[in-house]
Amino acid sequence: MEELVARVTQATGLDATTAQTAIGHILAFLQKEGPAAEVNQLIAAMPGAETAIAQAGAGEGGGGLMGMLGGMMGGGVMALGQKLMSAGVPMNQMQPLGRELFAYGREKAGEDVMGPIVGSIPGLSQFV
Repeated sequence: MEELVARVTQATGLDATTAQTAIGHILAFLQKEGPAAEVNQLIAAMPGAETAIAQAGAGEGGGGLMGMLGGMMGGGVMALGQKLMSAGVPMNQMQPLGRELFAYGREKAGEDVMGPIVGSIPGLSQFV
């Protein structure tokens, strides 16, 4: 996980704690919304992924207008955006964060794992 956090901090300018929390939120989102087999393969290929998910889950909550909008829209990418903003990720850093995370995922788990994940979640492709 340290390698991924370092890459995300370099690509986004986020501090390491914020980057790790954001990675945990994204992975938890993929667990919830993505195809189980591929997401499980991705998480297994990323050392520290389970810990990052657990740590991000400890800070669940997020409300406000964006949270309400995400809830009305059924959650999805909009709700993930709210969680990332609440964790301290500016809107303009979400795309570099996603690109770095998914590039790392492709390196560790392969395109045959990442392709179905990206393809199965509406709106996700704009962030990767």
